[in-house]
Amino acid sequence: MSALYEPVTLSRDVIGILIPQGTKVELPEGAHGAITQALGGSFTVQVEGHLFRIDGKDADAIGKEVQRGPDIPADASDEELEKAVWAQLHTCYDPEIPVDIVELGLVYDCKIEPAGDGRRRARVRMTLTAPGCGMGEILVQDVKSKVESLPTIAEAEVELVFDPPWNQSMMSEAARLATGMF
Repeated sequence: MSALYEPVTLSRDVIGILIPQGTKVELPEGAHGAITQALGGSFTVQVEGHLFRIDGKDADAIGKEVQRGPDIPADASDEELEKAVWAQLHTCYDPEIPVDIVELGLVYDCKIEPAGDGRRRARVRMTLTAPGCGMGEILVQDVKSKVESLPTIAEAEVELVFDPPWNQSMMSEAARLATGMF
């Protein structure tokens, strides 16, 4: 679901992450704002002229439901688990661009490997649209937490790389259409 402009009033204090700096800011109960993007379970909210990313676990603070992760069996095969990891990666969005990180071409590689005791490790190599992006660690943490929420994933290692550097040609055709970058 994506909202272009949905007015909201915060029902409780909540931590928002200032976009694009990546700084955590406590937004007070009663503050008025507007949801400008609601994708992948997180929200971009404009409050007092600034954009903030609100984590999905705090959706209740803006009157939304907290979304559950995918339902996959604990005995899923490596192939099923890899599919689920890619599905989770498709729920990670740049807070300023209404396109997921896979379609943006930011995910270079994803591998599932044994981690012992029947558990597995996911290794993800990804980049950012710009090396100095203040939201980089926020996106990395979003990937890590969503992948680690899957059954049997003991650990998600997310490596942020800048070689090769990202460029618009790495975007899917759908992403280029959505952003108007032909």
